[in-house]
Amino acid sequence: MVGEAESGAPLRLLAEDADDLRIISAALQDAVAKVGDIRWEQKARRLTLEFNRFRWEREGPDACQRVRAGLQLGDVQSVKARGINRNAKGAVVELLAIDFAPGDPPGGVVTLAFAGGADLRVEVECVDVVLADLSQPWPTRRTPRHADDLSA
Repeated sequence: MVGEAESGAPLRLLAEDADDLRIISAALQDAVAKVGDIRWEQKARRLTLEFNRFRWEREGPDACQRVRAGLQLGDVQSVKARGINRNAKGAVVELLAIDFAPGDPPGGVVTLAFAGGADLRVEVECVDVVLADLSQPWPTRRTPRHADDLSA
């Protein structure tokens, strides 16, 4: 994993295996995107998504921030969507997790799981994923909460 995680510095991460991808998944948990911000470029073999991600790496009184971030998967062989209406460009999806299931080494399937049961199944020749913050952060009023957090 190559990346930066200094407090306040833009996040820039590169994943080349399943372990690296788990770190990117954690950084993107609860990120939101418009369907129109998902682009599959078949000839370039590239899938790009733009998110507003919660900055989980921040701590302290000003930790509640979001930032515009780009996720790009390279060496993509195919993309299949389930539960995502590609014509509803303004519809918002919330990313829950990114997972990798190995196939013919070094390839496999990267699955982006979204709230409500939607997902993208991305068949890749190898794990080649980049996450980069694209904007200055801005404050947000709410920290994402999960069902297991509600008992606290």
